[in-house]
Amino acid sequence: MRLEHHPLPCSSLGTQRHVTSLHFGAAGARPKVYVQASLHADELPGMLVAHHLRRRLLEAESAGALRGEVVLVPAANPIGLAQRLDHRSMGRFELGTSENFNRHYPDLAALAWARVGPTLGPDADANVQRVRAAVLQALAEQPAATELQGLRLTLMRLAADADVVLDLHCDSEAVLHLYSETACWPQLAPLAAWLGAETVLVADYGAGGQPFDEQLSGLWSQLAARLQAEGRDAPLPQACASATVELRGEADVDHALAARDAEALVRYLQHLGVLAGDPGAPPPLRCTPTPLAGTEILRAPHPGVIVFLTPVGARLRPGEAVAEIIDPITGRVTTLASAHGGTLYARSRERYAVAGLEVAKVAGVRPIRSGDLLSA
Repeated sequence: MRLEHHPLPCSSLGTQRHVTSLHFGAAGARPKVYVQASLHADELPGMLVAHHLRRRLLEAESAGALRGEVVLVPAANPIGLAQRLDHRSMGRFELGTSENFNRHYPDLAALAWARVGPTLGPDADANVQRVRAAVLQALAEQPAATELQGLRLTLMRLAADADVVLDLHCDSEAVLHLYSETACWPQLAPLAAWLGAETVLVADYGAGGQPFDEQLSGLWSQLAARLQAEGRDAPLPQACASATVELRGEADVDHALAARDAEALVRYLQHLGVLAGDPGAPPPLRCTPTPLAGTEILRAPHPGVIVFLTPVGARLRPGEAVAEIIDPITGRVTTLASAHGGTLYARSRERYAVAGLEVAKVAGVRPIRSGDLLSA
């Protein structure tokens, strides 16, 4: 294993933070898989999974079982890890700008098109190599004035040429679920099976906000779409499959769960050919992908105490109750029910709702939303 420390721009006099990446296998070996944890720094299950995965990769390296390259960033957000307010972690938004740490990543497709788009030709492999080289060069040339800009560029530079990118997150209270671009699903289906994902949410490029994973897969889907629109004889495969893996809820920091998830990742790495060994056949999928636009968000219409009536993972019928919002001053009780039905895959950890609070998310099979599909 090789450790690399990537300094971020100094945010204030006398301060300096670093991102640390762990590199397994020979640099440049294929396939390359990039895994990062806790970009939202208060979402901790991914860090524990990274700890268990690191052990497994060290064992594989010692046994000579590494065929490709794995880059593991076990703590992707040192800025957010240091942010606390009134004794509570504040790891989702950068306090200086109020920007989400998982938004506003560079449009890699635009960078690549400006450099090599007009010159891509009939050789698919050569096109992939040229696009990757162009993107890496463009990212290397981009300046970073702030610590947040430096963080985004550092993570992109580490991941931009990977064949598979896994961004480990979690929700408030949730079952294990995945988000991915539609074009990536065939490559990610075995991973979802080994992880036992109970919900998979897919969307075409443009879900909103330019999150980390979408910019990496979108590089290829957007370039391919542009080439097709121009009628060019320039084949370009989906050379990166990226996913946000939501490792259940914030409180699910548990060795047994983390070891199980790390085992699933090892099997997937074997499946990809990054690690030697036979992973066996993946188990049957526990779900079929549903559109991200089909997610029904239940919000509190007034303040009150939240009482959940169904657990996460429940399969709901249309009209089935999910929670009650109780105003103990007036005695008002409002029942929140799913209008469309589906899987209750995530819900709030809060038990007091202000008006408008996002209380629960239900994955449905029919699109019911448009525009920006991701939460703040």
